[in-house]
Amino acid sequence: MNAPLHREMPPTLLDSAAALAQVTDQWDRDIVRQLTDYIAIPAKSPGFDKDWAQHGHIDTVLRNAAAWVEAQKVEGLVLEVVRLPGRTPVIFFEVPATKAGSTQTILMYGHLDKQPEFTGWRNDLGPWTPKYEDGKLYGRGGADDGYAVYASVAAVQALKAQKTPHPRIVGLIETCEESGSYDLLPYVDALRDRLGDVALVICLDSGAGNYDQLWLTTSLRGLAGGTLKVEILTEGVHSGDASGLVPSSFRIMRQVLDRLEDSKTGRLLPASFHCDMPADRLAQAQATAKILGDEVYKRFPWAHADCGGSTAFALPTTTDPVQALVNRTWTPTLSVTGAEGFPALQDAGNVLRPYTAFKLSLRLPPLVDAAQAVDELKTLLEDNAPYQAKVTFTANGAATGWNAPATTDWFERALNSASQAHFGAPVGYIGQGGTIPLMNMLSQGFPKAQMMVCGVLGPRSNAHGPNEFLHVPYAKRLTAAVAEVMAQLP
Repeated sequence: MNAPLHREMPPTLLDSAAALAQVTDQWDRDIVRQLTDYIAIPAKSPGFDKDWAQHGHIDTVLRNAAAWVEAQKVEGLVLEVVRLPGRTPVIFFEVPATKAGSTQTILMYGHLDKQPEFTGWRNDLGPWTPKYEDGKLYGRGGADDGYAVYASVAAVQALKAQKTPHPRIVGLIETCEESGSYDLLPYVDALRDRLGDVALVICLDSGAGNYDQLWLTTSLRGLAGGTLKVEILTEGVHSGDASGLVPSSFRIMRQVLDRLEDSKTGRLLPASFHCDMPADRLAQAQATAKILGDEVYKRFPWAHADCGGSTAFALPTTTDPVQALVNRTWTPTLSVTGAEGFPALQDAGNVLRPYTAFKLSLRLPPLVDAAQAVDELKTLLEDNAPYQAKVTFTANGAATGWNAPATTDWFERALNSASQAHFGAPVGYIGQGGTIPLMNMLSQGFPKAQMMVCGVLGPRSNAHGPNEFLHVPYAKRLTAAVAEVMAQLP
């Protein structure tokens, strides 16, 4: 696919103003309240709550969402909560086609499980204490992406209200996404015959470059994660007695990680973890850089210090907007997201610790096979350990990234007309650094389907971190834009 050309827009099949007015009323009257209740429930993903079934929070948010969908009484909609033994449940709903002769299906996707709390929330905010302020609904999970099922059904209702003919529509809402969607593929297999001939996937679990236009996600990075543990002793010992003779487990950890990453530049050293960025994706990044400018990197909450009366902010890896977009979408990057073996500062005595463990999150370019990367990572980190220390890498999941299929003419026209109708600007194209395992599965299972991957995670929304918020005005317009695109599926 070449960088998109903005052609003359065809007339919309919906009354755009009426559709936006309807979804705005629904958000203000009902959906914000539903999401406020949702945020208050700590429905952490099973990867972060091994006792999720006993705690019942996932079942609660699933039951609440299912009850709301059924209460909308959408003409023809049939909903089922599907439960496979030993797995997190999913919502599956189906709305029959009203477009004459249509044999295609639109698949709408979202999830209801959440990331854990994290620290650093504003004093008057918290992960499970929703607060609506200046059009932003703060709290864990509202934007990522508890809103998706509500927005999806509201978009269908916008079609129904204007009696706009539409193809068959199905919805699949999971509760394991934040743990890598390891439960999802069995459900896709079990429901494959009921999914039908999917021609359009609408996934509302992604990001936006700004809040001024519709954004289509063109690629997603993959993920290889796990725990790296370095053990040098069987118990802690007096650091004055042993240091200098017993090597620090932290220093060994640094040596082991040096095999993987150049700490000066952040570049990952194995060549197999890299891939070439396709020319069309680079062209799109260049176009997006012109739209966003330095907001690409300025949107993050940089630390700062007072330097002689002036403020010095921490710096990004690059201030070139094009390179910044490439770095966060097509460049492999290592993050340490957790640590074990360290006492809290107030409890840290003069003890040489017996082990150090890090949780590693390795983001991979969209075209790199994650399973192969995990195998190579384990060998690289474990073999020939310094000082013959016990070094183990335990993988906890891998997901290969995704590169969107070529955009067809109808889809490009529909996206642009929807963006113009509801934002007054053309659609933007942007890669995302996150991972949605479902997208690769669906692209393989439905190679002819167009993929409308978009979302509300725009500047400073901070999914997974403190002060996460849902930008409600943007969500309203996105909901109406989804209805516009669905109406134009040929």
